[in-house]
Amino acid sequence: MQELEKRDADSAVVKRAVEQALEAAQTVGASSAEASASLDSGLSVSVRKGDVETLEYHRGQSLSVTVYLGQRKGSASSADLRPESIQEAVEAATRIARFTSEDAAAGLADPALMATVFPDLDLYHPWNIGAENGIELAKACEAAGLAADPRITNSDGASVHDFQGVTAYGNSHGFIGLRSGTRHSMSCTLIAEDESGMQRDYYYTASRVPERLEPAEAVGLQAAQRSVRRLSAKQLSTRRAPVIFSAELSRGLLSSLVGAISGGALYRRASFLLDMKGEQVFSPFVRIYEDPLLPQEFGSTAFDNEGVATHRRDIVSGGMLEGYVLSSYSARKLGMQTTGNAGGVHNLRIDTSGQTLEQLLQQMGTGLYVTELIGHGVNTVTGDYSRGAAGFWVENGELQYPVEEITIAGNLKDMFKGLVAVGTDRDRRGSIQTGSWWIDAMTIAGN
Repeated sequence: MQELEKRDADSAVVKRAVEQALEAAQTVGASSAEASASLDSGLSVSVRKGDVETLEYHRGQSLSVTVYLGQRKGSASSADLRPESIQEAVEAATRIARFTSEDAAAGLADPALMATVFPDLDLYHPWNIGAENGIELAKACEAAGLAADPRITNSDGASVHDFQGVTAYGNSHGFIGLRSGTRHSMSCTLIAEDESGMQRDYYYTASRVPERLEPAEAVGLQAAQRSVRRLSAKQLSTRRAPVIFSAELSRGLLSSLVGAISGGALYRRASFLLDMKGEQVFSPFVRIYEDPLLPQEFGSTAFDNEGVATHRRDIVSGGMLEGYVLSSYSARKLGMQTTGNAGGVHNLRIDTSGQTLEQLLQQMGTGLYVTELIGHGVNTVTGDYSRGAAGFWVENGELQYPVEEITIAGNLKDMFKGLVAVGTDRDRRGSIQTGSWWIDAMTIAGN
């Protein structure tokens, strides 16, 4: 109850800060304005080899305000929510707006699109772990990993993070919306060694709800197992073969899709999926959708960063691209309507084709199972994809040996159309969630 009272008190503070910013904008002659304010706090603990390396408690506050003078726009921010600081931020934004060029696409979102229903999405679950308990958890996590296998010879440490915060957004349409949420996590990174050399890997757990975190010992054990299984890694000869991306890496492929269908890339004509709405971009079984009103999920929200109501929708259905990811600004540049995605996507999902990871490996038979990607070799203009990789070579549907120092390459257009199956092993640790992806063929460059 005390934590809920604190949340409500903080919510009142940020709501009032937004109201003051909008009032000040009106006073200085703005034709319209929008503002957001936040208060957050958290605890971060990290240990290494049983010793505390960092212990940080933070409480932060911030305000951002955008002022419109007709089609001219100016923005400013402040790390202080006192009335005089809010006034200064509004005046600074107004001065900036006077010097900017007019932009026909600038302005608030359509008032008819503002959210009017605010369901309780159950996103606020404070941990109140405290420094002492946080240290003990991190130590237990690391100790479990170090004791898991004699080949675990060193540690890059374990960490525990606890975050809670509230945010208010408002604009001159009379809209003010409040959001509150928590995020908690625990991670461990370990080093394994044998006669072949050393390997390093990690594991983490994350949730809005502390009771849904995996136990500390389980996190340490997973980190140890992932490190040990990479020992004695080999290179592959250059070849073309099927590839399965682990669930946590497949999330990056979905992110590449989002980047290619986002308004900024589209109106700049810098996307490999330009003018592809209504076209087949995936295998026919693929359905990708947003579901922003799911309880307790990381991407849940009733409104986007412009106050526009969010709603469940298909982005890809039957393999066909059904919609883009647009804010009001990018939508106007394209002659379209916002999709409620100012600030990004909300709980993006892809339907599974029904196989477990083990079944995917068995059905693939021979190929590469990728568990780590290195570098940023993704060109969203052309779709060209080339990343350093590590993982396991698969034969007869089973992992044969670890591989490293290879590069996998293809084009995202071909990779999307060549998506054979999506596993049931969905990684639930973020706003974008998917199981493992099986791509029919990619070039693997080795020795």
